[in-house]
Amino acid sequence: MAVGLSFKEVADILKIIDASECDEVVLEVEGTRLVVRRNRMGQAEVGALSLPETPAPKPVPSQAPKKAKPAKDTADALATKRDDGAVEVLAPMVGTFYRAPSPADPPFVEVGATVKAGQALCLIEVMKLFTTIEAPVAGRVIEIAPENGTLVEYRQRLFAIVPEGK
Repeated sequence: MAVGLSFKEVADILKIIDASECDEVVLEVEGTRLVVRRNRMGQAEVGALSLPETPAPKPVPSQAPKKAKPAKDTADALATKRDDGAVEVLAPMVGTFYRAPSPADPPFVEVGATVKAGQALCLIEVMKLFTTIEAPVAGRVIEIAPENGTLVEYRQRLFAIVPEGK
Protein backbone atom coordinates (compact mmCIF):
# COMPACT_ATOMS: atom_id res chain seq x y z
CA MET A 1 0.00 0.00 0.00
CA ALA A 2 1.51 3.33 -1.02
CA VAL A 3 0.82 5.98 1.60
CA GLY A 4 0.50 9.53 0.31
CA LEU A 5 0.97 11.18 3.72
CA SER A 6 3.84 10.84 6.17
CA PHE A 7 3.28 10.54 9.91
CA LYS A 8 4.54 14.11 10.37
CA GLU A 9 2.14 15.42 7.73
CA VAL A 10 -0.80 13.67 9.40
CA ALA A 11 0.29 15.01 12.81
CA ASP A 12 0.53 18.54 11.38
CA ILE A 13 -2.94 18.20 9.81
CA LEU A 14 -4.35 17.01 13.15
CA LYS A 15 -2.78 20.01 14.94
CA ILE A 16 -4.41 22.41 12.47
CA ILE A 17 -7.78 20.69 12.76
CA ASP A 18 -7.57 20.64 16.56
CA ALA A 19 -7.01 24.40 16.55
CA SER A 20 -10.02 24.95 14.28
CA GLU A 21 -13.77 24.84 14.81
CA CYS A 22 -14.47 22.31 12.04
CA ASP A 23 -16.28 19.05 12.85
CA GLU A 24 -15.13 17.01 9.85
CA VAL A 25 -12.30 17.06 7.31
CA VAL A 26 -11.85 14.72 4.36
CA LEU A 27 -8.52 14.87 2.51
CA GLU A 28 -7.43 12.76 -0.46
CA VAL A 29 -3.73 12.68 -1.33
CA GLU A 30 -1.93 10.28 -3.67
CA GLY A 31 -4.39 7.41 -3.27
CA THR A 32 -4.94 7.83 0.47
CA ARG A 33 -8.11 9.26 1.97
CA LEU A 34 -7.82 10.79 5.46
CA VAL A 35 -11.05 11.39 7.37
CA VAL A 36 -11.07 13.28 10.68
CA ARG A 37 -14.33 13.74 12.60
CA ARG A 38 -14.96 15.13 16.05
CA ASN A 39 -17.07 12.91 18.29
CA ARG A 40 -19.68 14.23 20.73
CA MET A 41 -16.98 14.84 23.34
CA GLY A 42 -14.92 17.07 21.00
CA GLN A 43 -12.20 14.45 20.47
CA ALA A 44 -10.99 13.69 16.95
CA GLU A 45 -11.52 10.28 15.38
CA VAL A 46 -9.13 9.49 12.53
CA GLY A 47 -9.44 6.97 9.74
CA ALA A 48 -7.39 6.38 6.61
CA LEU A 49 -8.39 4.46 3.53
CA SER A 50 -6.19 3.51 0.61
CA LEU A 51 -7.96 4.22 -2.67
CA PRO A 52 -7.54 2.15 -5.82
CA GLU A 53 -4.37 3.22 -7.55
CA THR A 54 -4.47 4.63 -11.04
CA PRO A 55 -1.48 3.78 -13.18
CA ALA A 56 1.17 6.46 -13.02
CA PRO A 57 2.34 7.92 -16.31
CA LYS A 58 5.60 6.46 -17.51
CA PRO A 59 8.50 8.89 -17.08
CA VAL A 60 10.18 10.24 -20.17
CA PRO A 61 13.83 9.04 -20.08
CA SER A 62 15.28 12.41 -21.10
CA GLN A 63 13.81 14.16 -18.03
CA ALA A 64 15.96 14.33 -14.91
CA PRO A 65 14.12 13.77 -11.62
CA LYS A 66 13.29 16.98 -9.78
CA LYS A 67 15.03 17.51 -6.46
CA ALA A 68 12.92 18.49 -3.51
CA LYS A 69 13.82 21.69 -1.73
CA PRO A 70 14.95 21.11 1.84
CA ALA A 71 12.33 22.10 4.39
CA LYS A 72 13.10 25.22 6.38
CA ASP A 73 14.09 24.38 9.94
CA THR A 74 11.20 24.90 12.37
CA ALA A 75 13.46 26.61 14.90
CA ASP A 76 14.53 29.19 12.30
CA ALA A 77 10.96 29.80 11.19
CA LEU A 78 9.66 30.33 14.74
CA ALA A 79 12.29 32.57 16.26
CA THR A 80 12.53 36.30 15.82
CA LYS A 81 15.25 38.72 16.79
CA ARG A 82 14.28 41.73 18.90
CA ASP A 83 15.82 45.20 18.74
CA ASP A 84 17.69 44.52 22.01
CA GLY A 85 19.39 41.47 20.41
CA ALA A 86 17.37 38.86 22.26
CA VAL A 87 15.81 36.01 20.29
CA GLU A 88 12.15 35.28 20.90
CA VAL A 89 11.09 31.64 20.60
CA LEU A 90 7.55 31.45 19.19
CA ALA A 91 4.97 28.67 19.45
CA PRO A 92 4.89 26.56 16.27
CA MET A 93 1.28 25.51 16.94
CA VAL A 94 -1.75 25.97 19.15
CA GLY A 95 -1.57 23.67 22.18
CA THR A 96 -0.94 23.28 25.89
CA PHE A 97 2.43 24.59 27.12
CA TYR A 98 4.37 22.43 29.60
CA ARG A 99 7.64 23.50 31.22
CA ALA A 100 8.56 19.95 32.36
CA PRO A 101 8.31 16.45 30.87
CA SER A 102 5.96 15.42 33.71
CA PRO A 103 4.47 17.05 36.82
CA ALA A 104 7.03 15.26 39.03
CA ASP A 105 10.05 16.43 36.99
CA PRO A 106 11.83 19.78 37.26
CA PRO A 107 11.29 22.32 34.44
CA PHE A 108 13.48 22.03 31.35
CA VAL A 109 14.81 25.58 31.94
CA GLU A 110 14.43 28.50 34.34
CA VAL A 111 14.91 32.23 33.82
CA GLY A 112 18.65 32.91 34.01
CA ALA A 113 19.62 29.43 32.78
CA THR A 114 22.24 29.05 30.07
CA VAL A 115 21.05 26.91 27.16
CA LYS A 116 22.71 25.30 24.15
CA ALA A 117 21.27 25.48 20.63
CA GLY A 118 18.94 22.49 20.24
CA GLN A 119 18.36 22.07 23.99
CA ALA A 120 14.77 21.30 25.04
CA LEU A 121 12.92 24.32 26.44
CA CYS A 122 9.37 23.00 26.83
CA LEU A 123 6.67 20.73 25.41
CA ILE A 124 3.50 21.66 23.55
CA GLU A 125 0.73 19.07 23.60
CA VAL A 126 -1.95 18.78 20.92
CA MET A 127 -4.39 15.86 21.03
CA LYS A 128 -2.03 13.75 23.16
CA LEU A 129 0.89 14.41 20.77
CA PHE A 130 3.82 16.16 22.45
CA THR A 131 6.22 18.38 20.50
CA THR A 132 9.53 19.37 22.06
CA ILE A 133 10.43 23.02 21.50
CA GLU A 134 14.19 23.52 21.30
CA ALA A 135 16.41 26.56 21.75
CA PRO A 136 17.26 28.05 18.33
CA VAL A 137 20.46 29.64 19.72
CA ALA A 138 22.89 29.17 22.59
CA GLY A 139 22.49 31.82 25.27
CA ARG A 140 20.79 32.86 28.50
CA VAL A 141 17.02 32.60 29.07
CA ILE A 142 15.71 36.01 30.14
CA GLU A 143 11.98 35.36 29.90
CA ILE A 144 9.47 32.51 30.04
CA ALA A 145 6.19 34.08 28.90
CA PRO A 146 3.34 31.55 29.36
CA GLU A 147 2.33 29.89 32.59
CA ASN A 148 2.76 26.12 32.84
CA GLY A 149 -0.31 24.22 31.65
CA THR A 150 -1.84 27.12 29.73
CA LEU A 151 -3.03 27.19 26.13
CA VAL A 152 -0.66 28.95 23.74
CA GLU A 153 -1.53 30.32 20.32
CA TYR A 154 0.37 29.90 17.07
CA ARG A 155 3.39 32.26 16.98
CA GLN A 156 2.85 33.34 20.61
CA ARG A 157 6.10 34.28 22.39
CA LEU A 158 7.27 31.45 24.66
CA PHE A 159 10.83 32.42 25.61
CA ALA A 160 13.34 35.20 25.15
CA ILE A 161 17.01 34.21 24.95
CA VAL A 162 20.03 36.52 24.85
CA PRO A 163 22.52 34.85 22.48
CA GLU A 164 26.05 34.10 23.74
CA GLY A 165 28.39 37.07 23.42
CA LYS A 166 25.64 39.69 23.80
